Amino acid sequence: MADDTLKPVAQRHERVRRQHNDELAEDYVEAIHGLLEENEQARVTDLQGIFGVSHVSVIRALDRLEARGLLERSRKEGIRLSAEGQQMAQESARRHELVVKFLRVLGVSNTRAEADAEGIEHHLSEETLRAMRRLIRQRERG
Repeated sequence: MADDTLKPVAQRHERVRRQHNDELAEDYVEAIHGLLEENEQARVTDLQGIFGVSHVSVIRALDRLEARGLLERSRKEGIRLSAEGQQMAQESARRHELVVKFLRVLGVSNTRAEADAEGIEHHLSEETLRAMRRLIRQRERG
């Protein structure tokens, strides 16, 4: 009987862990995408600097992303995003830009909006994103 009462709690924690993994994946593919656009290469040391983590942490994250089919690694070409990884990076960047724009409409400074959007962007539903777009459009019209 005690096991039955713990199921909702376990399910909630499982959902949170899954969301955290998705957030980490989105952050990594977005960073890799940015590095590839800026430098035409993404290196482990670049990712260490961006995320402030150890070499081992980056390697483990890349292993998980590669297993999910989001990127490919080779000695010759380095780290490259798969089509799915590129799509995730672009969607994540669009969400980030939308949240920043929304926060700016609310009067938040650009610096603070950029920082706050980094955490918020991963946790918003499509319904909320649509509502944000509507409000931004209404404000832009007048």
